[in-house]
Amino acid sequence: MKDEQSNPKVLKNQYIPTAEFYSQVIDSLQDYSIFTVDTELKINSWNSGATKIFQYETDEIIGQHFDVIFTDEDRKIGAPELEIETALKEGRAVDNKWHLCKDGSKFYAYGLVFPLLGKNGEMLGYVKILRDLTERKKSEDSITNYVKELEDLNTHKESVLAILSHDLRSPLAGIISTAEYLKLHHSKMKPGVISEMLELLHKSAKEELDMLDYLVEWARIKYASDVFTPSKLKLTEYVQKVFDTLNENAAIKTINLHNDIHENTSVFADGKMLISILQNIISNALKYTDAGGTIVITTKQNEDKLIIEIKDTGIGMAKEIAEKLFTPQMNSLSKARETNKGAGIGLLLVKGFLEKNGGEIWVESSIGKGSSFYFTLPIDKPLSVIENLNKIDTPV
Repeated sequence: MKDEQSNPKVLKNQYIPTAEFYSQVIDSLQDYSIFTVDTELKINSWNSGATKIFQYETDEIIGQHFDVIFTDEDRKIGAPELEIETALKEGRAVDNKWHLCKDGSKFYAYGLVFPLLGKNGEMLGYVKILRDLTERKKSEDSITNYVKELEDLNTHKESVLAILSHDLRSPLAGIISTAEYLKLHHSKMKPGVISEMLELLHKSAKEELDMLDYLVEWARIKYASDVFTPSKLKLTEYVQKVFDTLNENAAIKTINLHNDIHENTSVFADGKMLISILQNIISNALKYTDAGGTIVITTKQNEDKLIIEIKDTGIGMAKEIAEKLFTPQMNSLSKARETNKGAGIGLLLVKGFLEKNGGEIWVESSIGKGSSFYFTLPIDKPLSVIENLNKIDTPV
């Protein structure tokens, strides 16, 4: 009896797993996609977990190249082939990335590829194992975005407080001092001097109101997110609205405002923010374009984004100024305001609104040759997919 227990060869009723048993085990792993490909990278087996995740039935997927599950972006950079090369070289390849389902939707997965060898070491193909981590990824992204939102909110608060304490308080002190002087001495002053001082007061007060309007709009980016209501908008209509409000200023300087956008061109954005974006950029273009100049608005499509260009024949700017145009330091806003009449915070406003709408902005300019401001906006409602993902190293 002792010999029988110590020697597995003489054990009675011993169960030896069959290939069918292993197949059933693999097929029962509903949370894992497990399939094999041959040496030509054609799929030749497909478990029920793969069907659940990718939506392809077995008879639909067998015979297809395994790059069918990769996104267009990954196929363009040769990610499927790189996985195979790494698996051959290192014995396995591990990755965390988005994959493509039959209906075009994406899911995030931990993936493992390793060579499949025969009894005599011959190459039979490869095994690909994927674990769906989409929900976990969404949770992690939500936390990351929330932390970033808090950091941005704190920075935003400090920026607003800096402007309120310096860029608004200092000029208001000057306005009050001038008004007090007039109050005490107006009876002894010449009418011409009083008129000049009143004109100065009016001009300074108007500039303060303009700055306050900028701040209210800028604060709305973060503090009033409930009023952010993006929708499908006809771009030409919004450009025309801005042109209508600026036509008088343009006519005074004999500057031609030209809308070269196709009538049916649309973007997905918040209407009030779009008006503010266009008005700020076009107003600046008018300010720095000489009499008889031209401002032209054109568009071109780049994948799912629309690139809008606002080109002027103005004075242009140096490269070092252009590079810092959308990231002014708080301590330089007073100087920017003095020289650009509010352009510094106005472009901060534009940048903030564009980021809120999923866009970006940049400028190309040369001194004496004018400037081209470019910004992007989504054409349709963006999918809730986050790019530039952090890697997750999770074992299967």
